[in-house]
Formats: sequence, structure tokens, C-alpha cells
Amino acid sequence: MNFRIRALPARDFKPYFDMDAETLVRHQGRRLIAGPGGGYPCRVSLADAEPGEELLLIRFDHQTGDSPYRASGPIYVRRDAETAECPPGAVPVMLRRRLLSVRAYDESHFIVDADVVEGTGLESAVACFFENPAVAYLHVHNARPGCYACRIDRA
Repeated sequence: MNFRIRALPARDFKPYFDMDAETLVRHQGRRLIAGPGGGYPCRVSLADAEPGEELLLIRFDHQTGDSPYRASGPIYVRRDAETAECPPGAVPVMLRRRLLSVRAYDESHFIVDADVVEGTGLESAVACFFENPAVAYLHVHNARPGCYACRIDRA
């Protein structure tokens, strides 16, 4: 398939792990330990945290384009996460097991299309969005909590 899922770079979050709790709160973050049952999808490794793993819940500016759609939201990042490198067309398990909201943006960072899909159908949805030449990139969110998951670009 002609797309690539982009994880967030680990280097951007390393300084937050060195902060004490008070400083982290001032940066709109919290340190957590993953509990049983999942629900802690790391946006750097694109994998769910294992129970007992340390992670951050932090505000992240996921849509920084100069448009009315500029947005931020909460994300999880595992302490020892390494930046996931997804080959073209590959969909991480973390996305496959969730209901996803996919938003298609143009070069001006305006939404031109959107849909809600099961993670198992993400490839088909991406192919449909990228049939539209106006679509420059996609943002994927976890549909129920609405949290940003990743960006998808044409490969």
C-alpha cells in the first residue's frame, strides 16, 4: 500500500521523564504506571504499554497547522519507547484493535473528509482517502476517547 504511518519521535519526550511531578504538572503532564487491561497506547512506539510500565500522560499539539483546526490533546508515552518505524502499508497492532476516527487534511490544514473505521479496516479507509488528490495527510484518533494516535502520509 502507498502510505506510511508516522510515530512521534522519542527524543521529543525524553526531557519530560527527567522532570519532577510538580514541573511535569506545569507542563500539563502526569507520570503514570500502566495498569492491567491495556488502554495505554504509546504514540512513540505505537504499541500498548505493558502493566507496570512507567509512562507519561501529556498534552500534545498534534495539529499545528495555521488553520481553525489547530488542536492538541492527551497522549501516552512509555519511558523507554523507541520511535516506531513502520514500513509502507504496515498497520501496528495498537491501531488494529481500536475504533478509529480518521481525518483527512489538505495542504492548508483544513479537513476535507473524515470517517470512523474499525482498525482492521484502516488500510481500505486510507486508500479511499488518498484517492482524493486534495488530501495531503491523515490524522488518526482513537474514536471513543478522541485522543490523537498517529499521522499517515502518502509513501
